[in-house]
Amino acid sequence: MEGQKQNSRSRVVKVNSEQSWNTFISQAKDQGSPVFIHFGASWCVPSLAMNAFFEELAIAYPDILFLSVDVDEATEVASKMGVKAMPTFVLMGDDGAVIDKAVGANPEEIRKRVDGFVQSFRSSKILE
Repeated sequence: MEGQKQNSRSRVVKVNSEQSWNTFISQAKDQGSPVFIHFGASWCVPSLAMNAFFEELAIAYPDILFLSVDVDEATEVASKMGVKAMPTFVLMGDDGAVIDKAVGANPEEIRKRVDGFVQSFRSSKILE
């Protein structure tokens, strides 16, 4: 798929354009999949430090689409999502609506938020 750069072992998909963003978000909505996005920059040390943690989350939660957006490569996407600092993490529901946003490199807080979301998401799917 054009715009997708992914190492074969990685579960995190790199978004490098507005077009690839739109494609991934549309596919996630069609499949009823939540999306978790890491907005960062290659020059931002805290963003780089969070990459391995973000990959761990992606492995732990295979039912969520994990996207990585470099704000310098996909400036339109960062602007549209209101990203002003790096790293920023955005959690979108299966309908594409933003559910949560966290700014900063705080792995414990981010894990807590994702865990809470996943529990509520899975229980709501069971009730349907």
